[in-house]
Amino acid sequence: MAGGTWEQTNRPVLPGLYMNFQAAASSAIQAGTRGTVVVPIKANWGPVGTFVEVGSEAAIERIYAANVLDNGTAYTSLKLALLGGPKKLLAYRVASAAAKAATLTLKDSSDANVLQLDAKYPGDRANGFYVTIQPGVIDNTKHEVRLFEGNRMLYALLTADISAASLAKEINADERNVWVTAQAMGDGAGVVATVAGAAFKGGVSGNDDLTNAEYIAVQGALEGEQFDVLALDQAADAPLLASFAAWVKRVRGEGKPVMAVFGGSAADDTSATAAQKAAARSLALNHEGVINVGTGVRLGDAFYSSAETSAYVAGLIAGQRLNQSTTYAATPFDDVTRRWTRAEQEQAVQNGVFIFFHDGRQVKALRGVNTLVTPAAGQNNAWKKIRSIRVLDAINTDLQRSAEDTYIGKVNNTEEGRQALISAMKAYLALLAQSNVIEADGYDVILDPAYYGAAPVLKPEADQVFLQWNVKLTDVMEQLFGTFYVQ
Repeated sequence: MAGGTWEQTNRPVLPGLYMNFQAAASSAIQAGTRGTVVVPIKANWGPVGTFVEVGSEAAIERIYAANVLDNGTAYTSLKLALLGGPKKLLAYRVASAAAKAATLTLKDSSDANVLQLDAKYPGDRANGFYVTIQPGVIDNTKHEVRLFEGNRMLYALLTADISAASLAKEINADERNVWVTAQAMGDGAGVVATVAGAAFKGGVSGNDDLTNAEYIAVQGALEGEQFDVLALDQAADAPLLASFAAWVKRVRGEGKPVMAVFGGSAADDTSATAAQKAAARSLALNHEGVINVGTGVRLGDAFYSSAETSAYVAGLIAGQRLNQSTTYAATPFDDVTRRWTRAEQEQAVQNGVFIFFHDGRQVKALRGVNTLVTPAAGQNNAWKKIRSIRVLDAINTDLQRSAEDTYIGKVNNTEEGRQALISAMKAYLALLAQSNVIEADGYDVILDPAYYGAAPVLKPEADQVFLQWNVKLTDVMEQLFGTFYVQ
């Protein structure tokens, strides 16, 4: 899908819809149907290097397990992301080259190796698996093959043929089996001997020796995935943050309007200089597509760093309608890990730090700001608002998709064709106005006067169309000022 921004002196080569959002010509968005979050995670079970949709807490437990052993982050990060309320959540397990699946070799009665069982996924979780193969209790002409994890039975198979080849075929073909794969050894004719509690071993999660390189490699996978907001599962160091920020800036310029949410460590969140450390992160990032969370939170007895809380913020952003704002959004948290002073809160807003505060009754987001502290040429203070950027991103995505489906390569570039395109875009804006995302009487789409009209300054090529948008964005009430007179 070609698209992105364009400059007069550097026009794109590929066919597509290229939008230039200038402060005087901001565009907007319809409410709703977006909201996909991606979170790279670490785990001791589950598929590695692939996107997996997770729709519930039960799904987290089923796919990645509920524990956080071996430095896993899957349960915490994905649970917090779900609390934010995204329409769709994608997990992407990251693991080092050391990751390995646990295995178990079963023998025949003469102690020869005949069947190898491998855990379906790498990780140390499967080191807790064990197998029993015993004659059937009711029918001793058959054998019961059972797979356990601790006291829990994961899988059971009743079979009359326990030759290695037959048993491997049955195990691999059974749809109920989501735990192991089987492979006959030798000629496959060997008969598996009965065992009681044969344990798997050798599983390695690949979490302990992860480096920035494994996380940076995720960026390549993200290029081909459709999503809206990315969060990391850790307090990334400065080089990794810089890498992801640069990636976000690049892909946004290429027409992939994604946002990223980052945070800091628990130590930074609770230090006396927490506000300054958070501000320093935002200053280093300084981009409308990047959000920096400055406060950690408490939920029940669990404490989460701002880096972990970034998954919740990503879910919150993705889950809101486009005419909503994260400003003063209520959260399920019980408290923040450090309550910022009034002066620190003011600094947070000015320095592009997204924080939570406790108002005496509940925990809320303070103001929906991104890390853009110093707007670039063609930008204004609206670019500092998460809501405004979501509006710009959504209209870019909608129109790009519509143009590709209906206009590019299909409609003649005549006056009639250009007016049909303009009419369709105005109809789209009318829908946005009905959702109170843009001002009802403050939008228009015209052919750019610099390229069309009685005396155009520039002449378009035969396959080019230049449009000018004039849209007034709406916003939510954030500051109320009143004067109280006493008679």
